[in-house]
Amino acid sequence: MGQKKLIRFEAIKHFPNVLEYPQDMQGKWKDFFKNDGSITLELACGKGEYATGLGRMYPERNFIGIDLKGNRIWRGAKTALEEGLTNVAFVRSHIDKITDYFQPGEVAEIWITFPDPQLRGSRAKKRLTHPRFLRLYQRILQTGGLVNLKTDSPDLYRFTLAVINLFGLELLEDSDNVYKQPQIKPELMIKTHYEGLDIAGSNRIHYLCFRINRELPLEKDEVLKQLLSESEPD
Repeated sequence: MGQKKLIRFEAIKHFPNVLEYPQDMQGKWKDFFKNDGSITLELACGKGEYATGLGRMYPERNFIGIDLKGNRIWRGAKTALEEGLTNVAFVRSHIDKITDYFQPGEVAEIWITFPDPQLRGSRAKKRLTHPRFLRLYQRILQTGGLVNLKTDSPDLYRFTLAVINLFGLELLEDSDNVYKQPQIKPELMIKTHYEGLDIAGSNRIHYLCFRINRELPLEKDEVLKQLLSESEPD
Protein backbone atom coordinates (compact mmCIF):
# COMPACT_ATOMS: atom_id res chain seq x y z
CA MET A 1 0.00 0.00 0.00
CA GLY A 2 1.33 3.44 -0.92
CA GLN A 3 2.47 5.91 1.73
CA LYS A 4 -0.34 8.33 0.87
CA LYS A 5 -2.97 5.64 1.40
CA LEU A 6 -1.42 4.63 4.70
CA ILE A 7 -1.51 8.23 5.92
CA ARG A 8 -5.19 8.55 4.98
CA PHE A 9 -6.12 5.23 6.57
CA GLU A 10 -4.51 6.41 9.78
CA ALA A 11 -6.14 9.85 9.55
CA ILE A 12 -9.72 8.58 9.31
CA LYS A 13 -9.23 6.65 12.55
CA HIS A 14 -9.27 10.05 14.26
CA PHE A 15 -12.03 11.70 12.23
CA PRO A 16 -15.18 12.17 14.36
CA ASN A 17 -17.38 11.64 11.29
CA VAL A 18 -15.92 8.25 10.28
CA LEU A 19 -16.82 4.93 11.86
CA GLU A 20 -15.03 1.72 10.88
CA TYR A 21 -17.12 -1.45 11.20
CA PRO A 22 -19.11 0.22 13.99
CA GLN A 23 -20.71 -1.91 16.67
CA ASP A 24 -24.00 -1.32 18.49
CA MET A 25 -25.11 1.52 16.23
CA GLN A 26 -28.50 0.11 15.29
CA GLY A 27 -31.17 2.62 16.31
CA LYS A 28 -28.58 5.08 17.64
CA TRP A 29 -27.92 7.29 14.63
CA LYS A 30 -30.16 10.08 15.92
CA ASP A 31 -27.94 10.23 18.98
CA PHE A 32 -24.85 10.29 16.77
CA PHE A 33 -26.17 13.17 14.65
CA LYS A 34 -27.90 14.81 17.62
CA ASN A 35 -31.10 15.40 15.64
CA ASP A 36 -34.23 13.61 14.42
CA GLY A 37 -33.53 14.05 10.71
CA SER A 38 -34.09 11.21 8.27
CA ILE A 39 -31.15 9.06 7.14
CA THR A 40 -30.00 8.61 3.55
CA LEU A 41 -27.21 6.21 2.61
CA GLU A 42 -24.76 6.53 -0.26
CA LEU A 43 -23.52 3.00 -0.96
CA ALA A 44 -20.07 2.41 -2.50
CA CYS A 45 -19.66 6.13 -1.92
CA GLY A 46 -16.06 6.46 -3.12
CA LYS A 47 -15.03 10.02 -2.35
CA GLY A 48 -18.47 10.81 -0.97
CA GLU A 49 -19.56 13.42 -3.50
CA TYR A 50 -23.22 12.48 -3.09
CA ALA A 51 -23.15 12.28 0.71
CA THR A 52 -21.57 15.73 0.94
CA GLY A 53 -23.55 17.18 -1.97
CA LEU A 54 -26.87 16.08 -0.53
CA GLY A 55 -25.72 17.20 2.91
CA ARG A 56 -25.31 20.73 1.57
CA MET A 57 -28.70 20.65 -0.16
CA TYR A 58 -30.65 19.28 2.79
CA PRO A 59 -29.16 20.41 6.11
CA GLU A 60 -32.21 19.09 7.96
CA ARG A 61 -31.47 15.51 6.84
CA ASN A 62 -28.60 13.14 7.62
CA PHE A 63 -26.36 11.38 5.10
CA ILE A 64 -24.01 8.44 5.52
CA GLY A 65 -21.53 7.30 2.88
CA ILE A 66 -20.47 3.65 3.04
CA ASP A 67 -17.41 2.21 1.34
CA LEU A 68 -14.59 -0.19 2.09
CA LYS A 69 -11.82 1.99 0.68
CA GLY A 70 -10.64 4.18 3.54
CA ASN A 71 -8.39 6.32 1.36
CA ARG A 72 -11.44 7.32 -0.72
CA ILE A 73 -13.64 7.96 2.32
CA TRP A 74 -10.91 10.25 3.64
CA ARG A 75 -11.66 12.79 0.90
CA GLY A 76 -15.39 13.01 1.60
CA ALA A 77 -14.96 12.99 5.35
CA LYS A 78 -12.31 15.73 5.21
CA THR A 79 -14.56 17.87 2.99
CA ALA A 80 -17.46 17.44 5.42
CA LEU A 81 -15.29 18.47 8.35
CA GLU A 82 -13.85 21.47 6.54
CA GLU A 83 -17.32 22.68 5.53
CA GLY A 84 -18.91 22.00 8.90
CA LEU A 85 -21.37 19.46 7.48
CA THR A 86 -22.38 17.92 10.77
CA ASN A 87 -25.16 16.00 9.02
CA VAL A 88 -22.69 13.93 6.97
CA ALA A 89 -20.82 10.86 8.19
CA PHE A 90 -19.03 7.85 6.73
CA VAL A 91 -18.84 4.16 7.54
CA ARG A 92 -15.94 2.04 6.40
CA SER A 93 -17.35 -1.42 5.81
CA HIS A 94 -18.45 -3.99 3.28
CA ILE A 95 -21.89 -3.15 1.88
CA ASP A 96 -23.29 -6.57 2.74
CA LYS A 97 -22.90 -5.76 6.45
CA ILE A 98 -25.30 -2.79 6.47
CA THR A 99 -27.98 -4.67 8.40
CA ASP A 100 -25.48 -4.80 11.28
CA TYR A 101 -25.50 -0.99 11.47
CA PHE A 102 -29.15 0.00 10.97
CA GLN A 103 -32.34 -1.28 12.51
CA PRO A 104 -35.50 -2.02 10.48
CA GLY A 105 -37.04 1.20 9.15
CA GLU A 106 -34.12 3.40 10.19
CA VAL A 107 -33.16 4.43 6.64
CA ALA A 108 -35.34 6.64 4.43
CA GLU A 109 -33.43 6.51 1.16
CA ILE A 110 -30.50 4.84 -0.59
CA TRP A 111 -28.32 6.21 -3.38
CA ILE A 112 -26.10 3.89 -5.42
CA THR A 113 -23.85 6.13 -7.48
CA PHE A 114 -21.56 4.76 -10.18
CA PRO A 115 -20.85 1.40 -8.54
CA ASP A 116 -18.68 -1.22 -10.20
CA PRO A 117 -21.13 -2.75 -12.72
CA GLN A 118 -19.51 -6.21 -12.37
CA LEU A 119 -20.00 -6.82 -16.08
CA ARG A 120 -19.22 -10.53 -16.21
CA GLY A 121 -22.36 -12.62 -15.83
CA SER A 122 -20.61 -14.82 -13.28
CA ARG A 123 -20.27 -11.76 -11.01
CA ALA A 124 -23.92 -10.68 -11.21
CA LYS A 125 -24.48 -11.38 -7.51
CA LYS A 126 -21.95 -8.67 -6.70
CA ARG A 127 -24.01 -6.00 -8.46
CA LEU A 128 -25.47 -3.67 -5.85
CA THR A 129 -28.95 -3.94 -7.41
CA HIS A 130 -28.97 -7.74 -7.41
CA PRO A 131 -31.85 -9.12 -5.29
CA ARG A 132 -29.25 -10.43 -2.84
CA PHE A 133 -28.52 -6.81 -1.93
CA LEU A 134 -32.09 -5.55 -2.36
CA ARG A 135 -33.18 -7.92 0.41
CA LEU A 136 -30.66 -6.27 2.73
CA TYR A 137 -31.89 -2.80 1.78
CA GLN A 138 -35.48 -3.85 2.36
CA ARG A 139 -34.64 -4.84 5.93
CA ILE A 140 -33.42 -1.35 6.88
CA LEU A 141 -35.58 0.89 4.68
CA GLN A 142 -38.71 2.47 6.08
CA THR A 143 -42.03 1.78 4.39
CA GLY A 144 -42.02 3.68 1.11
CA GLY A 145 -38.24 4.17 1.23
CA LEU A 146 -36.49 4.91 -2.05
CA VAL A 147 -33.60 3.30 -3.90
CA ASN A 148 -31.79 5.46 -6.48
CA LEU A 149 -29.30 4.16 -9.04
CA LYS A 150 -27.16 6.55 -11.08
CA THR A 151 -24.75 4.88 -13.47
CA ASP A 152 -22.93 5.30 -16.76
CA SER A 153 -23.17 1.55 -17.38
CA PRO A 154 -25.96 0.61 -19.81
CA ASP A 155 -25.50 -3.01 -18.72
CA LEU A 156 -26.13 -2.27 -15.05
CA TYR A 157 -29.05 -0.03 -16.00
CA ARG A 158 -30.68 -2.78 -18.09
CA PHE A 159 -29.94 -5.39 -15.44
CA THR A 160 -31.59 -3.28 -12.74
CA LEU A 161 -34.64 -2.72 -14.94
CA ALA A 162 -34.86 -6.48 -15.44
CA VAL A 163 -34.75 -7.02 -11.67
CA ILE A 164 -37.45 -4.38 -11.10
CA ASN A 165 -39.70 -5.96 -13.72
CA LEU A 166 -39.08 -9.56 -12.66
CA PHE A 167 -39.88 -8.90 -9.00
CA GLY A 168 -42.69 -6.42 -9.71
CA LEU A 169 -41.09 -3.53 -7.84
CA GLU A 170 -42.49 0.00 -8.00
CA LEU A 171 -40.57 1.99 -10.61
CA LEU A 172 -40.89 5.71 -9.98
CA GLU A 173 -38.37 7.27 -12.37
CA ASP A 174 -36.52 5.92 -15.38
CA SER A 175 -34.10 7.83 -17.59
CA ASP A 176 -31.56 6.35 -19.98
CA ASN A 177 -30.04 9.78 -20.61
CA VAL A 178 -30.32 12.05 -17.59
CA TYR A 179 -28.80 15.20 -19.02
CA LYS A 180 -31.06 15.15 -22.06
CA GLN A 181 -34.15 15.58 -19.89
CA PRO A 182 -35.89 18.97 -20.17
CA GLN A 183 -35.86 19.26 -16.38
CA ILE A 184 -33.31 17.66 -14.08
CA LYS A 185 -33.89 17.46 -10.36
CA PRO A 186 -31.08 19.03 -8.30
CA GLU A 187 -29.92 15.73 -6.82
CA LEU A 188 -29.00 14.43 -10.26
CA MET A 189 -26.77 17.43 -10.95
CA ILE A 190 -24.26 16.23 -8.34
CA LYS A 191 -21.31 14.71 -10.19
CA THR A 192 -18.90 12.15 -8.80
CA HIS A 193 -15.27 11.64 -9.69
CA TYR A 194 -16.18 8.42 -11.52
CA GLU A 195 -18.91 10.10 -13.54
CA GLY A 196 -16.30 12.45 -14.92
CA LEU A 197 -14.13 9.52 -16.00
CA ASP A 198 -16.91 8.04 -18.21
CA ILE A 199 -15.38 4.59 -17.80
CA ALA A 200 -18.22 2.92 -19.70
CA GLY A 201 -17.60 5.18 -22.67
CA SER A 202 -21.35 5.53 -23.17
CA ASN A 203 -21.38 9.34 -22.98
CA ARG A 204 -24.70 9.17 -21.16
CA ILE A 205 -25.91 8.77 -17.60
CA HIS A 206 -28.74 6.43 -16.62
CA TYR A 207 -31.00 6.85 -13.60
CA LEU A 208 -33.59 4.69 -11.88
CA CYS A 209 -35.63 5.37 -8.74
CA PHE A 210 -37.75 2.58 -7.27
CA ARG A 211 -39.30 1.14 -4.16
CA ILE A 212 -38.82 -2.40 -2.87
CA ASN A 213 -42.53 -2.64 -2.19
CA ARG A 214 -42.95 -6.41 -1.99
CA GLU A 215 -41.20 -9.59 -0.97
CA LEU A 216 -38.36 -10.86 -3.16
CA PRO A 217 -38.85 -14.65 -3.43
CA LEU A 218 -35.59 -16.57 -3.67
CA GLU A 219 -36.88 -18.83 -6.43
CA LYS A 220 -36.98 -15.85 -8.78
CA ASP A 221 -33.21 -15.52 -8.46
CA GLU A 222 -32.95 -18.64 -10.60
CA VAL A 223 -35.20 -17.05 -13.21
CA LEU A 224 -32.93 -13.99 -13.17
CA LYS A 225 -29.87 -16.21 -13.55
CA GLN A 226 -31.44 -17.86 -16.57
CA LEU A 227 -32.31 -14.51 -18.12
CA LEU A 228 -28.71 -13.42 -17.67
CA SER A 229 -27.32 -16.57 -19.25
CA GLU A 230 -29.47 -15.90 -22.31
CA SER A 231 -28.59 -12.24 -22.69
CA GLU A 232 -25.08 -11.71 -21.35
CA PRO A 233 -21.69 -13.28 -22.11
CA ASP A 234 -20.15 -15.02 -19.11
